[in-house]
Amino acid sequence: MRSTKTFLIVAASAMALAGCGGSGGSSSGSRDFVRAVGSSTVYPFATAVAEQFAKAGGKSPVIESTGTGAGMKLFCAGVGAQHPDIENASRRMKKSEYDECQKNGVTDIVEVQVGIDGIAFAESQNGPGMKLTPTDIYKALAANPFGKPNTAKTWKDVNPSLPNEPILVYGPPSTSGTRDALKELILEAGCKTDPAMVALKDTDKDKFEAACHDIREDGPYVDAGENDNLIVQKISQNPKAIGIFGYSFLEENAKTIRGIPMSGIEPTYDTIANFTYPGARPLFIYIKKQHLAPIKGLQGYITEWTKAWGPDGYLKPKGMVISPEDVRTKSAAIVANMTPLNPADLK
Repeated sequence: MRSTKTFLIVAASAMALAGCGGSGGSSSGSRDFVRAVGSSTVYPFATAVAEQFAKAGGKSPVIESTGTGAGMKLFCAGVGAQHPDIENASRRMKKSEYDECQKNGVTDIVEVQVGIDGIAFAESQNGPGMKLTPTDIYKALAANPFGKPNTAKTWKDVNPSLPNEPILVYGPPSTSGTRDALKELILEAGCKTDPAMVALKDTDKDKFEAACHDIREDGPYVDAGENDNLIVQKISQNPKAIGIFGYSFLEENAKTIRGIPMSGIEPTYDTIANFTYPGARPLFIYIKKQHLAPIKGLQGYITEWTKAWGPDGYLKPKGMVISPEDVRTKSAAIVANMTPLNPADLK
């Protein structure tokens, strides 16, 4: 189960220790373990790094699967031992989130790309062998495709070449970075096939966002929470259902589910690594630099990531798609120097 979980430490103990650290506006107080929140996609990788860190003699970190968006709120809420040290993210931090951090005294944030992942669309091994495009997904899942209310009930309504089966898609909640990436990488690509929508982005950004990014709430899309294993379970038991989650969950469960090609491109390690698969995206961790001194083990845990993310590291067998060498070199330098991110790079 990967829904709002903690790793290797009981909640009561964590709460007691977290409460000993000063106020949100102060870096006073300390904790003798690292606490990370955020992405369910990054969760299995972060826990693997935590396990290795603990084996080497460090105190077991607490890793919580809250979803990227919810994790950002926790991370940006303040400085002090009662606040998380790390945010795991399946998308990049937004400028609005950075501004919220700044407002609450989280002034020094370090951004590290730890790998690559893909938004995988999958079906049961007994499924119909779906082949989809971003336009198909957009027409099936958008609340108001091309500005009009969505009335599609079956996949055939979306595209005559698709099966005459009800649309049933289990996917991530609004707090998830995978949901954000679904909107930006897939739904928006389908939406932009209409020139009027492209023009709308320049004339009325709010209407564009509503038309291209809002997901329908009338049944065909089911918010399955921050538990990607639950989605895997549901689609493996229902040949008519489709699931959306990080690529590592597809690779882990290849005996019961299979990837759905997107615009003719299968979600595989290689297509995600070279970004030919439409749903490929980088994965990040964000570190609260103000916690490096008071939080014992934080620097050591972050450094452990650099030993894990290479082509021969232990994260690749767990489904991590390895970043190119130049990205890994840059990330390692950021970890070594704890270089804060440049907010001008954020959107």
